[in-house]
Amino acid sequence: MPNEASFLDITLLGKEYRVACPPDQRSALLKAASYVDGKMRDIAEKTRSNIAERIAVMAALNIAHEHLGLDQGFVADHQKIESEIGLDMETLRRRISFMETELDAVLKSE
Repeated sequence: MPNEASFLDITLLGKEYRVACPPDQRSALLKAASYVDGKMRDIAEKTRSNIAERIAVMAALNIAHEHLGLDQGFVADHQKIESEIGLDMETLRRRISFMETELDAVLKSE
């Protein structure tokens, strides 16, 4: 079944998360997780913060800023990379939204 969800373990800032992920999206999700982890690590290093929630929010804002085209040079480079590696941004957005929902549920249960 093409839409059947399986699970994938990703690591963000040293903490492991299990997220639902269709098998055909594993590679894209791993790339996205790696990108987000890199952003989070950069922010943690620059701000010398160890508060994961603050780091995650700042990373999300930076990524949204990049994505919305406020830095046009980055957007052009990003689009070139997307086409080279075959990222489907709409699918990636849906996956991220789903992961946010899953993470919220996990965090509320702790």
